[in-house]
Amino acid sequence: MATNISDTFQRQNAQSINYAFSKQSELYDRHDQSNPVLQAMRQQVYEHVERYLPSNANILELNAGTGIDALHFITRGHKVFATDLSDGMIFQLKQKQKIHRLENQLRVQQVSYDQLNELSGTEKFDFIFSNFGGLNCISDLTKVTRHFPAFLKPGSYLTVVIMPPVCPWELASIFKGKFGHAFRRLRKNGTRAQLEGESFQTYYHSLQRIRSAFGRNFQFISSEGLAALSPQPHHRNFPQKFPLIYKVLNKADGVFRKSFPFNRWADHIIVTFRYFPK
Repeated sequence: MATNISDTFQRQNAQSINYAFSKQSELYDRHDQSNPVLQAMRQQVYEHVERYLPSNANILELNAGTGIDALHFITRGHKVFATDLSDGMIFQLKQKQKIHRLENQLRVQQVSYDQLNELSGTEKFDFIFSNFGGLNCISDLTKVTRHFPAFLKPGSYLTVVIMPPVCPWELASIFKGKFGHAFRRLRKNGTRAQLEGESFQTYYHSLQRIRSAFGRNFQFISSEGLAALSPQPHHRNFPQKFPLIYKVLNKADGVFRKSFPFNRWADHIIVTFRYFPK
């Protein structure tokens, strides 16, 4: 009975996620391009990934959104199989595929990352990539990671960008009396997120939990904080209002983000594994 209730909740949650991100899809690129904080964070993710991404790689991307990251990788000579749950995001992906004539470089399929067994084809990939907290929409990461061995070549890498339970910027809300916001990530059963009038459950995963979810076939390679000391994306005007402080915080981030505790305490953490089947 408990399993049925849990499955029903997950289906309803997935439906709400689909609605929310479909509503957001039309304006997503515009908001991304106009946000200097988010642009800087995205660039940091790319610099991390490029340390492990082989030349002419075949990439499986989860929660690919409108294809911003997919197009970045394609312009650098890679191929991308982009997947997403959202109707709207898939529509935007297919539009870019058509407009840029990327049929040979970009494949698109609507599928949830906990149902990767439904992917078309049986090819193996050189890299798996998931950006900006898509995996925070599921409570049990093993429902995703259990599929990875079927799609990875031995020795290949994967990188996930996930929101952890501790974020210094949010904890600082204590000083404004916003205790609910400061500790929202620490709630055991997740917290409700609001997006485009839709509400859905989100979960925050510690580095320890992430490593445990990947299991013995995956070697942990590295982790680094993303916006550990520098501001979060919703502080989009911070660079204009406080340019000197923003510059100092970014520099400090560059120094400390790969070191404890800032490689696990941040707005997001970038985590890379390597696959060695046993």
